[in-house]
Amino acid sequence: MRLATPIELSTDQRAELTRLARSRTTSVRLARRAWIVLLAADGLQNAAIAEQVGVGRVQVGRWRSRYAEGGLAAIEKDPPRGGRPSKTDVAEIVRLTTQTRPDAGTHWSTRTLAAKIGVSDTTVLRVWHQHGLKPHRVRTFKVSCDPRFVEKLEDIVGLYLSPPEHALVLCCDEKSQVQALDRTQPGLPLKKGRAATMTHDYKRHGTTTLFAALNILDGKVIGSCKQRHRHVEWLEFLRQIHRETPRDKELHLIADNYATHKHPKVQEWLAAHPRFQMHFTPTSASWLNMVERFFRDLTTDRLRRGVFRSVPELIETIEHYVKHHNEQPKPFIWTAKANDILQKVIRSNANLSSKQNEALH
Repeated sequence: MRLATPIELSTDQRAELTRLARSRTTSVRLARRAWIVLLAADGLQNAAIAEQVGVGRVQVGRWRSRYAEGGLAAIEKDPPRGGRPSKTDVAEIVRLTTQTRPDAGTHWSTRTLAAKIGVSDTTVLRVWHQHGLKPHRVRTFKVSCDPRFVEKLEDIVGLYLSPPEHALVLCCDEKSQVQALDRTQPGLPLKKGRAATMTHDYKRHGTTTLFAALNILDGKVIGSCKQRHRHVEWLEFLRQIHRETPRDKELHLIADNYATHKHPKVQEWLAAHPRFQMHFTPTSASWLNMVERFFRDLTTDRLRRGVFRSVPELIETIEHYVKHHNEQPKPFIWTAKANDILQKVIRSNANLSSKQNEALH
C-alpha cells in the first residue's frame, strides 16, 4: 500500500502556514495549499484532507509532496507549464516601443506594433503592462533656464519650510481669462449606469481675472475678481492685502515674473510700504508657487463643469468658493527640500542634453 509523504513542521513553520491559511489578503490558492499542509502535518491521509478541503485527492498529494521537497517556496507559485516555448521577443517589443515610431504616427498602438512584429495585440499589451509602458500617454514639462534658479529656489523653499517669525508668507498670482461659459443645451443628470452629460460646445459671455493670495500658515485666501490684469489691478490687490492683514506683520509675497508685478509704479508703491517683500519664482517655474494648487482645486471643483450665463454670475461663484474655502481652510504642506528639487532638475537637464546630442549625431 502506497503511503502519503509524511510532513513534519517546526513551530515557526506551523505558525507561518496558519497565518497564510487564515489570512484574508492571501490568495485563495495559497491559503488552500497551506491548509492542506497543516492537515497533512496533523496526520490525516490524502482522502480525508481532500474531503475536508473540497479538492481532489490527487491534488492533495501533489501539494503535500511539493512542500515536503521544497518547503513554503514550492507551494507559493505554480511551476512553469509545459507546451511550446514562447517565440515572443520581449526585448524587441520594448525597444521598438521606446526607441522608434510608426511610419505614419507619433506613437505605437498595440495593433500597429503587433502588425509590424507579427504577434497578437494582446501579446504587445501584456509586454507593455509588464514593463510599465504607456505609449498613448504623454506628460508636459518645462525645465527652467533662469540663471538665478538656485538662488530663487532656495529662497522660496526656505520660506515654505522655515517661515520667518512675526511675518506672513503669501503666495500670490492671477488666474486670468476665467471664462463665463454657458452650454448650448441643458445636460442630463447623473443616474445609475450613466454619467452626467453636458454639450461639448458653449456660449461665451466674457471673462474675469481672479487675484489670489494664499496664506501658507493657515491656508486662507485673499481673493478679488477684476476685469483686467494690468499693473493697475495688481496695485489695487496689493492695497487689499495691506488692508486685510495685520499691520504689525511683515509680508513676504511669492509671485511669478509677470511684467505687471515689476512695473515701475508697483516698485514705487512697494518702496513706500517696506513691510512688503517680494520673492519671485524662477522663470518657467510657476509650480513653486503654492497658490497654483488652490487654482487647480477651484478649476476642478467649481469651474470646469460649471454653467455661467454672465460674468457677474461667474464672479459670484468664485467669491462664494473663496468664502467657503476660508470657513474651514487647510494649508498645503510643502515637503520637498531645495536640494532634492535641484538634483532632479540636474538629472532632467543631463537627460535632455544626452537626447539632444543623440539627435545631432
